[in-house]
Amino acid sequence: MTENSYDTIVVGGGMAGLTATAYLARAGQKVLLLEKNSELGGLVNSFTSDGFLFDAGVRALESAGIILPMLEDLNIRLEVVSSPVSLGIEDQVLHLDGPDSLPRYSDFLKKLYPASAAEIDTLLRTIGQIMKYMDVLYGVENPVFKDLRRDRKFIFKKLLPWLPRFLLTIGRINRMGYPVEDHLNASVSDPALRDIISQHFFKGTPTFFALSYFSLYLDYFYPKGGVGRLAEALRDKILALGGEIRTDTTVTGVAPAAKTLTDSHELSYRYASLIWAADLKTLYRLADIQGLEPSAQAGFSAAKEKMLSHRGGESVFTLFLKVDAPLESFGRVAHGHFFHTPSRRGLGETHRGELRDLLRDFDRLGKAEILAWLDRFIALNTFEISIPGLKDPSTAPPGKTGLIVSFLAEYELFHKVEEAGWLEEFVAAIEERVIKVLADSVYPMLKDKLLGRFSFTPLSIHNRIASSEGAIVGWEFSPDLPVINQIQRADRSVFTPLPDVYQAGQWAYSPAGVPMSILTGKLAANGILKARKKT
Repeated sequence: MTENSYDTIVVGGGMAGLTATAYLARAGQKVLLLEKNSELGGLVNSFTSDGFLFDAGVRALESAGIILPMLEDLNIRLEVVSSPVSLGIEDQVLHLDGPDSLPRYSDFLKKLYPASAAEIDTLLRTIGQIMKYMDVLYGVENPVFKDLRRDRKFIFKKLLPWLPRFLLTIGRINRMGYPVEDHLNASVSDPALRDIISQHFFKGTPTFFALSYFSLYLDYFYPKGGVGRLAEALRDKILALGGEIRTDTTVTGVAPAAKTLTDSHELSYRYASLIWAADLKTLYRLADIQGLEPSAQAGFSAAKEKMLSHRGGESVFTLFLKVDAPLESFGRVAHGHFFHTPSRRGLGETHRGELRDLLRDFDRLGKAEILAWLDRFIALNTFEISIPGLKDPSTAPPGKTGLIVSFLAEYELFHKVEEAGWLEEFVAAIEERVIKVLADSVYPMLKDKLLGRFSFTPLSIHNRIASSEGAIVGWEFSPDLPVINQIQRADRSVFTPLPDVYQAGQWAYSPAGVPMSILTGKLAANGILKARKKT
């Protein structure tokens, strides 16, 4: 075996790993990034197929006071365009074009649910208040990405005046950490309306996080050439700064006492510090704690038990469509980022109680019963639809359009179907039903203009990015999450019980997303650099 020594090794080439590596390289460290796939970015990734550009994970980005300041701090230029959002229910479509969209959203809901007008007013007041909280929360560039020793103007003109409002707002936000389902159950009597508002959120999503969506929609942006340009820009910066990247490399062992790790190529590496920016359960399964102090072993064992007892959050099913119809025909329906619900009835118990029963009784159910459930599930669901060409026309061949259609999906269902031996048939059935629902509602051109289709399932996500349960935002929401979930404690989220081992990314903080992945990557890098100064 060949051994290589590094100041820091970063495992996982998603946004957290890329960010940490870039900052460590800028600080002059000898740093190595290891990524299991041939491409970087994790869920921030784009690819082409027959001239169509598709985004494999996130469809647009929200700076959250983090992404754009990070790019500026690293002197990375990224050409971006706005990514406006439309909301659709049945044949009604609302285009969100600014803060004045909120009263139009109220009218939109009242037209569909006139008996709930008073409750809609109350709900929209709450959303409006949360929008004000968001303005405070992201009111300045995150100071983690500022040089506070030199930028005195930022400190005195922005940071200090903002800080009291931030602390007050954080208290209010923390009081809204209960599940959005609980909030809606208490404030909205029509179950269909409750579903329409909440069914495209993960189960148990904190109320503040869920109802802040309206504010986030107004700030979405899209890198020209696809969201993957963000990962590519960080990759290029790392290489320019002298950092090292190895793809197609899976870590197979970690020995914290010896500060070594091994990979799938039978290579061994020595590190002074390690950042684990990949699936956190994998670290706890791989780490060999022999040789550590008894207190460190006990702390690790307790953390491991807690980590492995929790599940990843829900996953997604994503359908990619190539259509022989011009972008304009789709642009007349909605913006390039479109949340569409073909029925105002809502999912009800279809994706909760019925799915739970289906999974429990799966072995005795026939295909017909499972497909009958699928019919209901697809007909009542909410779809996130992205059309890259409506944001950047160069991403589709002339006269043609590429669509990305996603919805929340349960990993365990796909796993059971795969074990039963009919996964390919099941996936085809989903694709056909989604296409029919969209063709019968907003996109009739899908009936006879479809050139091709393919899809990613929760199993695809699990296999490609090694994400437990195919989760895309880290942990399933629960009262005792195994990681920190309060923004004022985010700086503590990167520490592990293992000496000189840090964690970062979607598994290090909850609820996660691209901005938090970037932030934890930077915080982990900061922790290492601070510790090195003390030695």
